[in-house]
Amino acid sequence: MEIRIKDDSVEIDGYVNAIERLSKPLNSRIGKFVERIKKGAFKRAIERNDDIHILLDHNWNRDLGSTKAGNLKLTEDNIGLRAHAVINDKDVAEKARNGDLVGWSFGFADRDGGVDTHVENGMTTRDVNDLDLYEVSLLDRTRTPAYDGTLVTVRSDDVTLNHGDECITEIETRDDTEQQEEKKVDYSKWENLIKEMKGEN
Repeated sequence: MEIRIKDDSVEIDGYVNAIERLSKPLNSRIGKFVERIKKGAFKRAIERNDDIHILLDHNWNRDLGSTKAGNLKLTEDNIGLRAHAVINDKDVAEKARNGDLVGWSFGFADRDGGVDTHVENGMTTRDVNDLDLYEVSLLDRTRTPAYDGTLVTVRSDDVTLNHGDECITEIETRDDTEQQEEKKVDYSKWENLIKEMKGEN
């Protein structure tokens, strides 16, 4: 991701997520898995939604713009989901200057029939063939990206600084920060409701 800073304006260009690349292992209530976004999934999602937002850390209270507002452009190419954004936000500009922007993430929902789950190299693997994309997020140092990537490059007054990972994505806004504390959730109510709807009770 390349970041150019001018006063309180930040221009960002880079890959939110590479297609055909496995995520880091992620936790769910049914165990660990890895995920891979398949070629064409982002392209179709962009075509279906003309109002995809850019957020800071998946926080809808920190909405920085959108494709509809015109300050975010998203495309899928042979590498992955590429974003170009111009953000006028003093806090984001300060985080960029301080090297506190560590990568990208995105929030999405699977589309019906859009996921193929199988075991690959001993790990449950989800291939996401089709999805609905709602937002892409810039991540600061409070979040850990779920996908590995390349360098974050900050350009300001002809100075270039490198800061860790880029090209980074989260799955349905999940990240390693949330996974560090395993939470016990009682799904029995929902499981019983599903059984009831299927007529199994």
